[in-house]
Amino acid sequence: MNNSRKRKTTKRKSTAVRNKFHKAWWIGGILIVVAYVWAFYYFFVSPFGFRWRALYGDANYPEGYDIRGIDISHYQGDIDWDLLQNAMIEKSPLRFIVMKATEGSSRIDPSFAYNFEQAREYGYIRGAYHFWSNKSSARSQAYFFLNNVPLEDGDLPPVLDVEHKPADKSVEDFQREILTWLHIVEDRYHVKPIIYTYYKFKMQNLNAPVFDDYPYWIAHYYVKKIEYKGEWKFWQHTDAGRLPGIKGYVDFNIYNGSFYDLKKFTIGND
Repeated sequence: MNNSRKRKTTKRKSTAVRNKFHKAWWIGGILIVVAYVWAFYYFFVSPFGFRWRALYGDANYPEGYDIRGIDISHYQGDIDWDLLQNAMIEKSPLRFIVMKATEGSSRIDPSFAYNFEQAREYGYIRGAYHFWSNKSSARSQAYFFLNNVPLEDGDLPPVLDVEHKPADKSVEDFQREILTWLHIVEDRYHVKPIIYTYYKFKMQNLNAPVFDDYPYWIAHYYVKKIEYKGEWKFWQHTDAGRLPGIKGYVDFNIYNGSFYDLKKFTIGND
């Protein structure tokens, strides 16, 4: 009788242990999935959230703007410029092309030199942007851009593409770094560089009054009206554009003004 009770008690304890183990296993698995989803969102979606809206469907085209352009990099591959020269965006001809030139203090976009030459050859107003890196100093990045980007009269002012701030740096220190780059490049070309960013990043990290002196290129996708309330020159309204001569998607942009204004905005025409 006692042995039978012992066996039953042992069996109940064994079952309880297994149940606790299974429960712990499921809880651990759920926590791992939650952690993975959070990490993916934090590191890949949140900093570039405005870019993920292309998953929702076709691009929207803001009304009331006639001056259209694109921005390109090596991600667009080899461009057929003969096909591209006849491209239209919502019945408006392609007027300007901005291309990635440099990143950080050591990376040059492999397509930059050729695209930069072709854009001028085919009669577009062209521009070049530097992609900000938190791994290099502002000074080294500024001089790397200046040493590798031969902007000329008739080109758009230099562009600083800044989309993320290091978590361990204060907003004030980050702003000083950005201003260092802007001041060095402005001293060379005697025009204020364009700041490219998305509107939430601007409001969170570049909202000091000193930055209001710079022209803005705002990325804000899939809205009929840009939510940024300040003055802006360019609006990147989609990353899901399609054009002849370019395989895959390309970013579409509008200029906030007339074609005459755009030409006056270029280097050497102020």
